[in-house]
Amino acid sequence: MVEIERKFLVTDPKQATLSARHSFQIFQGYISNDPARTVRLRIGDGKGFLTIKGASSNDGTTRQEWEQEIPLLEAKALMPLCLPGIIQKTRYHVVENQQLFEVDVFEAAHEGLVIAEIELKHGTDTVQLPRWIGKEVTGDKRYYNSYLALHGIPS
Repeated sequence: MVEIERKFLVTDPKQATLSARHSFQIFQGYISNDPARTVRLRIGDGKGFLTIKGASSNDGTTRQEWEQEIPLLEAKALMPLCLPGIIQKTRYHVVENQQLFEVDVFEAAHEGLVIAEIELKHGTDTVQLPRWIGKEVTGDKRYYNSYLALHGIPS
C-alpha cells in the first residue's frame, strides 16, 4: 500500500512515445482533493478504478496508496460526482534500460504537458534516465494530477 515514484518533465514527447509497448486514454477526476487524502476516480484501458492517496513524503517520492478496480459502468456513473477539472491524457508504457516509464501526454485543458513517471520498489533504487527526460518534478506539488485538475499547467 505504499507508492514510491519519481516524476519528470519530458523534453521530446515524440521520441519518448516512439517505442511505447501499449497506450490508452485516461479520464480521471477527484472526489476529494484534500492534499492529506485525495480520492481519485479513473477510467482507462476499459476499466474503472477508485484510488485513495495519502500525503506525500517531504521529498515527494513516497505515499500511501490504496487502489481498487471497480466496474466500468459504476466508474462512469460516479464521474459526475467529481470536482470540476477532469484530467484527460494518453498514457504510454515505455521500457528504456529495462525500466518501465509511464509517459502521460495531457490533453484538453492541459494540452502541451508531458510527464514521465517511474515506480520504484525502494526509494534508493537507481534510475537510468533516457535522453528524452528533462527536469525532475517529483516533489513539486504543482505537477500532481490533483493540483493540475484545479489549477491547470504551472507557468
